[in-house]
Amino acid sequence: MVSVIQRNMDLQPDEIAINLLQQLIAIPSFSKEEDKTAIVLQEFFKQHGVPTERKGNNVWARNRHFNPELPTILLNSHHDTVRPNPGYTRDPFAAVIEDERLYGLGSNDAGGPLVTLIATFLNFYPQQNLKYNIVIAATAEEEISGTGGIESIWSLLPNIDFAIVGEPTLCQMAVAEKGLMVLDCLAKGKSGHAAREEGVNALYEALKDIEWFRTYKFPKVSQTLGEIKMTVTIISAGKQHNVVPAECNFTVDVRVTDMYTLEEVLETIKAHVKCEVTPRSLRMRSSGIDHDHPLVNAARKMGLQLYGSPTTSDQALIPVPSVKIGPGDSARSHTADEFIYIAEIVKGIDTYVSLLNEVVH
Repeated sequence: MVSVIQRNMDLQPDEIAINLLQQLIAIPSFSKEEDKTAIVLQEFFKQHGVPTERKGNNVWARNRHFNPELPTILLNSHHDTVRPNPGYTRDPFAAVIEDERLYGLGSNDAGGPLVTLIATFLNFYPQQNLKYNIVIAATAEEEISGTGGIESIWSLLPNIDFAIVGEPTLCQMAVAEKGLMVLDCLAKGKSGHAAREEGVNALYEALKDIEWFRTYKFPKVSQTLGEIKMTVTIISAGKQHNVVPAECNFTVDVRVTDMYTLEEVLETIKAHVKCEVTPRSLRMRSSGIDHDHPLVNAARKMGLQLYGSPTTSDQALIPVPSVKIGPGDSARSHTADEFIYIAEIVKGIDTYVSLLNEVVH
């Protein structure tokens, strides 16, 4: 394993963040395999005089002058990555800096946001007389929405009042995020010989429901997140060219807004389609924060763009008000030759520190 960076008080916060990010990139940390980067993070905090706690591959810490009578802010991002796609032309674990870009798997999603949040936490860690406690959590399994991530440690954390989730948003603030419900659908028919007029083609039966998913509009539209979006993404039917398929399976990706619960959306779907509908999970709920929250007001004061995010993150599993913000660009996530600009890391730290200064002092 690559050695952990040593504590060096002469380094600037962005240099500390960049060095740590290079360490993390160099170590494969696919979802459920983040144990080595968890060790690096623990050792990093130890070198900076910060005690940590760990469960599974999740590592967290609290500010030095933690006061249980004060409200608490959670800073959270993840250290797991997807696997590199076949389009890579570089070593995904090389962590090379070229032309003011730091390349490597997870550099943008979400290594950059994670290390800038850590640098921000170190800035506030020794400060006294804060209005809020600050907890940092580097968590696992975000890329697969696994149960071994933020959910698994929530009961072990102090009472959290609101959260900042670090994801690549170009340092703009997502004040709401769509939830996700994945549906496995089964349309049934009756097999028969394709050469004769017999049987009931399950694929044709499925097409009726697929058309409903394509065209149906839920009446309530969110001010921040817009409409619910339903997309059929996978379909499978039949095994022989001359046999009418008796079953057709298809999958629907449903992005749910704050205007409906997942249960309400599921009930509406079941009332309109003929196929059997089975949700994979009802965990990934829409999330957001009050538009007059102090953190949102601080973002307005800083001139940050506020928006609703169509993509899903660990925000969906955090049961308190939250925002999503961080350096990097979501469009680069999971792409070949992933990178983050050095300037984005610098801006990320400045943005996080400025936001929190407006709230905690």
